[in-house]
Amino acid sequence: MGTALVEGLLGAKWAGPEEIAVVDLVEDRRTALSDAHPGLVVLDAPGAGILDPDGGAVLAVKPDVAEGVTRVLGALGVTRVLSLVSGLQTQRLEAVLPAGAVVVRAMPNTPALVEAGVSALAGGTQAFAADLDWAEGVLGAVGTVVRLPERHLDAVTGLSGSGPAYFFLVVESLIEAGVLAGLPRDVSTTLVVETFIGSAALLRDTGEGPAALREAVTSPGGTTAAGLRALESRAVRSAFLEAVASATERSRQLGH
Repeated sequence: MGTALVEGLLGAKWAGPEEIAVVDLVEDRRTALSDAHPGLVVLDAPGAGILDPDGGAVLAVKPDVAEGVTRVLGALGVTRVLSLVSGLQTQRLEAVLPAGAVVVRAMPNTPALVEAGVSALAGGTQAFAADLDWAEGVLGAVGTVVRLPERHLDAVTGLSGSGPAYFFLVVESLIEAGVLAGLPRDVSTTLVVETFIGSAALLRDTGEGPAALREAVTSPGGTTAAGLRALESRAVRSAFLEAVASATERSRQLGH
């Protein structure tokens, strides 16, 4: 997620490469970022003096190391953190930062890489409107941002944070279905990808709800009705409900 955000911010011209400092312990990722973005400051450890006083640090690490990394940031004088750590509550990060430090928790998703992400954010106990505006300015450069109370962020993680993986699984399955029906793989891929892009645009731009648009495609006794009947017989709708619920619960577990 951190790489996707950096790539998206640079692609959106949110800042120049020299205005963003990236810390990554993995040498291959540091090399890849440096090669892709000449001038980008890429470090193997955080250091004093790399942070603009009016800015903040974006935390995009695994939950099991997040508090330790945040403690290091606090020792370096960081007073504002935008956490992208899945499941981790703001109060746990506030506890390892100096008194008064601000934590904003957010859950973006990987389409941020192409400036089409969607993120939800929530402020911790010390966050004010200016802090939320700063965080929204970062995430808004790579997509849509909504503000929610923190209690909803585990559900956001299960829905839109994990959502691209659900989408890609459906796309994979439909491509295979097209191949099984006799289509060349490249043709099946084009048909599926463009169908999803067009359908999403239709949903966004017409103002119609998904049920109404589905009904408009479904003629009584027709091919679409037969296909939908097969999906409903395999409880596909229920499977998605369970997937989001399971991912939401896992996010809660990671935060405790």
